[in-house]
Amino acid sequence: MTAVLGHATTVRSVRRARSRSLPFLPLAVLGGDVLLMATVTSLASVVGDGMPFFDPNAEVDVATRVAAPLIAVGWLLMLAVAGCYRREVLGAGSLEYKRVFNSSVLEMGLVAVGCFLSGNLISRGFYVALFTLGIPALVLGRFGARKVLHSLRRSGYLGFPVLVAGSTEHIDEMVDVIRRASWLGFDVRGALTPGGDEGMTPAGVPVVGPTAETTKAALDADANLVLFTEGASGSGQELRDRVWDLEERGIGVVVAPGVTGIATDRVSIQPVGGLPLMHLGTPAWAEATRIGKRIFDVVGATALLVALAPVLLFVALRIRLHDGGPVFFHQSRVGRQGIPFRCAKFRTMVVDAEERLAALHAQTGYEGGLFKMADDPRITKPGKWLRRYSLDELPQLLNVVRGDMSLVGPRPPLPHEVARYDNASRRRLHVRPGMTGLWQVSGRSDLSWDDAVRLDLYYVDNWSMLQDLHILFRTFGAVVRPRGAY
Repeated sequence: MTAVLGHATTVRSVRRARSRSLPFLPLAVLGGDVLLMATVTSLASVVGDGMPFFDPNAEVDVATRVAAPLIAVGWLLMLAVAGCYRREVLGAGSLEYKRVFNSSVLEMGLVAVGCFLSGNLISRGFYVALFTLGIPALVLGRFGARKVLHSLRRSGYLGFPVLVAGSTEHIDEMVDVIRRASWLGFDVRGALTPGGDEGMTPAGVPVVGPTAETTKAALDADANLVLFTEGASGSGQELRDRVWDLEERGIGVVVAPGVTGIATDRVSIQPVGGLPLMHLGTPAWAEATRIGKRIFDVVGATALLVALAPVLLFVALRIRLHDGGPVFFHQSRVGRQGIPFRCAKFRTMVVDAEERLAALHAQTGYEGGLFKMADDPRITKPGKWLRRYSLDELPQLLNVVRGDMSLVGPRPPLPHEVARYDNASRRRLHVRPGMTGLWQVSGRSDLSWDDAVRLDLYYVDNWSMLQDLHILFRTFGAVVRPRGAY
């Protein structure tokens, strides 16, 4: 017993030490911004001298050099006022980038207005160079800091010790998401259920007490955060009292709403009679079918076809020379509004792959959804590396140009999959299927069928062009470091 207690104490000490630096995270990010700001300001002072589209003989005057540090300090204060250094926005989501960009644009406007009203004009070259270099540098700096933070959190550092409170089924659902997103840094120490006597949830999370003793359990577990899911309380007043009790002891609180799969851009909170009502905006799938996205798809797919022409030719020759079979494989897929189309891919399997499918279904116990095997015997030798780096999907650029598909969207389903769709899954058909999407950059074949559907539905209901660009950027990383590709 003494050895067990000693081991538990050691583990707790290590965890506490690993999270001890967490309060200094905003200061570290601020320090990085200060270095970037100093560098950018110095560069702008040099680059701004004689910018050719202004006066090539102009120089950054003394007034500008005096104003430069003041502008930099004001910029940092603007970032702080906008909440860019709050721990809850660091390391996750797009809110951090939005706040940095919006506050930087506001600073740019205030500097221009201030110079105009005061009559103290700074060098136009310096002004343009400062914000042309500074805004991208700050955004990229946050991106780099996020990558470092995620790496540290995956190694067990800078995490949040967390307790999850609610019914066992909702606790397991939440913990499953947390475990997949290890970069969040949520270190789940235990669960709190209404009864508190389960011992362990079905997913293996130890139950450390009842929800009625949330504060005591959080203090005993050294938890910095309590995450409330459905079933955590019997009434709103009961939940409010527990939240107040936790806040008085400096323990953070996160409440997971019963409505899931909703992006923050669609949510607005309106207090009515002291109750915070969550209003949901209209789903964005209608916007994803507009002409702007279509133009982006056609231009992007055409440019990629031209740029990748040598790769396409090499792959085609490699497949043809391997077994003399056809280069392309065409398969019926279901597109927007349930309209079928012929999806083109480079052939990665033996010629009689479809005839062998029924036997593999019986061998693996296939029950529906997406069928994938880690070591499918039908895959050819060139097909293995084509699939590993998703090169087999490049011919789908032709489907994008024709209008059957989009560059980004839900995975194109097979007809027999659509025949089994429930009402929720059918919402995936509101938009064109995509060559890439949230399903691909989140793990591809490593995802369960339910996870793939959940990600596709999130995309359909919360589409934005910014999200499309983000997914395309992440797709490059998913291809270079393939995970779940087979």
